[in-house]
Amino acid sequence: MTYDGLILGSGHNALVLACYAARAGLKVAVVEKNPVAGGGLATVEHPVGSGFRHNTHSFFHRGINAMPWYRELELERHGARYIEPELNVAMILPQDRVLEWWTDFEKTCASFAEISPRDAVRLREWTERFRPIVEQILIPEAQHAPLPPAERMLKLQQTAPGRTLLEVQALSPVEFVMREFQHPAVRAGLLFFNGLREVDLRQKGFGHSIPALLASPRKAQMCIGGSLRLAEALCADLREHGGELFTNWQPRSILTRSGRACGVESITGDRIEATQFVASGLNPQQTFLDLIPADVAPSHLREKAAAFEYNLLAPLFALNLNLSEPPRYAAAASHPELNHAFMTILGLDDVAQFHHVVTAHERGEIPRTVMWGACPTQFDPSQAPAGRHTAFMWEKLPYALRGDARNWDAEKDAHGREMLALWQAYAPNLEGAVLDSFTRSALDTERLLPNMMRGDLLVGSFANDQTGYHRPFPGAGNYRSGIEGLYLCGGSTHPGGNVTGLCGFNAAKVVLADCGV
Repeated sequence: MTYDGLILGSGHNALVLACYAARAGLKVAVVEKNPVAGGGLATVEHPVGSGFRHNTHSFFHRGINAMPWYRELELERHGARYIEPELNVAMILPQDRVLEWWTDFEKTCASFAEISPRDAVRLREWTERFRPIVEQILIPEAQHAPLPPAERMLKLQQTAPGRTLLEVQALSPVEFVMREFQHPAVRAGLLFFNGLREVDLRQKGFGHSIPALLASPRKAQMCIGGSLRLAEALCADLREHGGELFTNWQPRSILTRSGRACGVESITGDRIEATQFVASGLNPQQTFLDLIPADVAPSHLREKAAAFEYNLLAPLFALNLNLSEPPRYAAAASHPELNHAFMTILGLDDVAQFHHVVTAHERGEIPRTVMWGACPTQFDPSQAPAGRHTAFMWEKLPYALRGDARNWDAEKDAHGREMLALWQAYAPNLEGAVLDSFTRSALDTERLLPNMMRGDLLVGSFANDQTGYHRPFPGAGNYRSGIEGLYLCGGSTHPGGNVTGLCGFNAAKVVLADCGV
């Protein structure tokens, strides 16, 4: 079989690239080792045939329906639809206090003022100060191939918003929050909701991540029908424009001819050739070390790929529940809006907890539980049988438990019971509402999605200059791999992991330009 373009992996970034290539008139194919396309956009029925649908990896999506590729690929015509609940995030504190993030900023500010009037003032100041930075700099940067660092800095230095961004960016998230806010719970909430889920809080160069998310018009969303529905919509657009998708197709090697990528061979010996490009949605080690023979890939590319690092704090542990009724939080007696909260954060009340979380990860131990999650069926009843519900909680836990990730296989269910006990302390009705449950560890994630090495949902650390023009490594930051005809389009490229589709969107511009389309 011969195509113009061939894409390895069917994560959402790879599918976005494939859709654009097919729409441009190229004959393209996507190969996927799993039986279902979509990568982290996974929605599974548990137990099979029960009608209880769980989003086992990706659920909270930020501003997807504002992304250019979402509109241009007409994904709503293919069945994708997003909602953005008004009470977007609620962090339940001791004594039934609550810190809330709303789609309405004034409501958010009022919630902060109940905890700390001084911090509410700072929240408003930084939100207003960073709105032009988000709109004029950060969003455009994320939607284009990155500039070389020196060129980017020179450009930013020429405007007031750019200079502010450079000043704040030089800090770590912890330094920014500790400098600008006072109340322990406010500090903890900002660092968790706007920090820990994305980057290492100690990492300098990311101080801007806190005010940027505060000022962003894009809040957490969910896909009606489950996260898989977004992948299904992308696959439908791909097929509508002549693209093909091969599942249960595991690559063994990337083929080259005269130093140029020209196709892929499967573990069963099947070959697919590509006349114009091969693009990899896989991580650098898979692409350069596993799939390209050592005598073909230049040694400097193999060395850089081998040195690519993953996040210590990115791995997730999940507890998933089938319920007879949704969680009813005790704090809703004084905050009835909690019954309609989208994301709920539990177990966090003081910024000092972050130090213990980090050191526990470094030791491979389980820290005091801080978890966040949702009850999707409160907003989308189609994800459970009539009158029933699904809910989940996620927790940041080490990949290698006591030095070996395989320890999770024997211990994950016991930890799930501990998480449920804490959840019941906040929502007592869960004690009699649980019909079934299951857990997922970071090792389970890696087994299903090996591009997320060590369970890293961001597909690579942002430390050690693995950002922007140098992501995944210097020389490959513009989606060109350094091998002619081979491109990168996964979460290990700019702007990084999470469901944004922008790695594939930006890669599509580069690939199609090089193809002269």
